[in-house]
Amino acid sequence: MATFGLIEYRDANPEVRAVYDDIMATRKTDWVNNFWKALAADPALLKRTWEDTKQLMAPGTLDPVMKELIYLAVSITNGCPYCVAAHTVSARKKGMTDAMFHEMMAVVGLANANNRLANGYQVEIDEQFATAKPRTL
Repeated sequence: MATFGLIEYRDANPEVRAVYDDIMATRKTDWVNNFWKALAADPALLKRTWEDTKQLMAPGTLDPVMKELIYLAVSITNGCPYCVAAHTVSARKKGMTDAMFHEMMAVVGLANANNRLANGYQVEIDEQFATAKPRTL
């Protein structure tokens, strides 16, 4: 059960309803999922989180499937069953195949294992990596 419960549309104040309406319009759906209903206990947090999500998950340089795969990989690593379930569905709707999921899981497993090894062995960062900066165009 959510810490502060779930705020249903019918019980929401106008500020929360406005965010719910935007979620439904943006996602072209007639319902709001439990994540947003839980955050609605703090309307400012709800609005801020929705605005960030709407902006960052919108079409951009990364294609929609890639964004969902990244979100899914982080959710798996962080151990968030809710986010894993929600973003697996979302990734499938945007075109993720079973093969893509399996390959992503292999990379997640590899990265997590190698991260733990590097941390455990306290591996010093190579000079070539420490000075590497992202390329700008």
